[in-house]
Amino acid sequence: MRHTHKFYIDGEWIEPSVSKTLEVIDPSTAQPMGTIALGSATDAKKAIAAARRAFASFSQTSKEERIELLKRIVTILKRRNDELGDIISREMGAPLVMARAEQAGIGAAHFEQTIKALETFAFDYMQGSTRIVHEPVGVVGMITPWNWPINQIACKVAPALATGCTMVLKPSEIAPFNAVVFAEIMDEAGVPKGVFNLVQGDGPTVGTMLASHPDVDMVSFTGSTRAGIAVAQAAAPTVKRVHQELGGKSPNIILRSADFQAAIAAGVRRCFGNSGQTCTAPTRMLVPAERMDEAGSIAAKEAAALVVGPPSDPRTDLGPVASAAQFEKIQALIKRGIAEGAELVAGGPGRPSHLNAGYYVRPTVFARVSNQMTIAREEIFGPVLSIIGYDSEDEAIAIANDTPYGLAAYIQGDPKEARALAARLRAGTVRLNSSAWDSAAPFGGYKQSGNGREYGKFGLHEFTEIKGIVGFSNE
Repeated sequence: MRHTHKFYIDGEWIEPSVSKTLEVIDPSTAQPMGTIALGSATDAKKAIAAARRAFASFSQTSKEERIELLKRIVTILKRRNDELGDIISREMGAPLVMARAEQAGIGAAHFEQTIKALETFAFDYMQGSTRIVHEPVGVVGMITPWNWPINQIACKVAPALATGCTMVLKPSEIAPFNAVVFAEIMDEAGVPKGVFNLVQGDGPTVGTMLASHPDVDMVSFTGSTRAGIAVAQAAAPTVKRVHQELGGKSPNIILRSADFQAAIAAGVRRCFGNSGQTCTAPTRMLVPAERMDEAGSIAAKEAAALVVGPPSDPRTDLGPVASAAQFEKIQALIKRGIAEGAELVAGGPGRPSHLNAGYYVRPTVFARVSNQMTIAREEIFGPVLSIIGYDSEDEAIAIANDTPYGLAAYIQGDPKEARALAARLRAGTVRLNSSAWDSAAPFGGYKQSGNGREYGKFGLHEFTEIKGIVGFSNE
């Protein structure tokens, strides 16, 4: 990486307008791993102006030209995949094997799915005598998080490029270096100058400018619900489109018809993957009340078998959480769960005993949790599972939906029974019986989990405006 103290604006790597830097911390050691320049409002405005200038020409490019551009990006992403994975692993703590295969690899997967969707996407068609036209929404401000950094960059940038939009990206300052490599990939692929711009910085400065600037037509944000509210408020005076993917507190309903051992073991692993730092993590496991002891025992054994350790160690299942602030928040919530009377069956406060530095959290399981307890209400964003009992399927659905969030939900059990219950869950994605990730499925949430959808053709729709040319066939 050669550009950690520069921003990518109008096709060039330029010096920031003010000299201000931030240390980036390696969460496995709690020591600095480098520094980045922090952007100012002036830097954000330069990037927005570049994107606005570029929109006039890029919005007029053909679908075929944009497909070829996306294909070039895929080729370079794959070539630099391991480099991206290595950087992400150090920045936010994902185990190295997982960081290369999933954290970095998901970027090319999104671009490939976008290409597939773009090839058949109808930008204009006739409806009676009216021509319906999908046009690029314009300049897009993108604010992305640290937990799956390339995933969230790719599933915004790919559809924006595919539809002819121009953009300014502000990645998380906790995990910023992967975005530098991504900008280098955009440059090498020949993205026209001004179409893609990168400005590092914090939310109150660069993020607020992207959300509030009148020359930004849309802001696409992924992060916490609290921060998403602030973005929406900043965007409101300019009445721009606001696309948000926010928090989650996903239920995982284990039906009486499920293979109990397999379903609970899989639920624990899915909850704790990426050290629990996934917005769709199934953090509330709902089990038949009469089998609570059995469920707690299975979950505790599964948690105890997970190896917590340095991301570079190939034996590691869970690395550290991403930051000191995240570590302290998780510790406070674990203590809150104990204080409120949940039964601690695995893990607990503090680091694992074999680790004396870094932001490592013990994989923690609570049984006999009430859905009104803090650990069942708040998004913990760490390796903490709450097991909640239910008496009937109706009660399970009521508990599952009793949350301000609605990003994802899970059901394990008889397929016919699971399909019937899926329709009753208020969530943007419902996953049945440990189904695999689908890059073409719509991704987004109900309620305080956000608005809009990402991935595949659904992402393309988000980045377009719809125009009706009435009387088109009468001329």
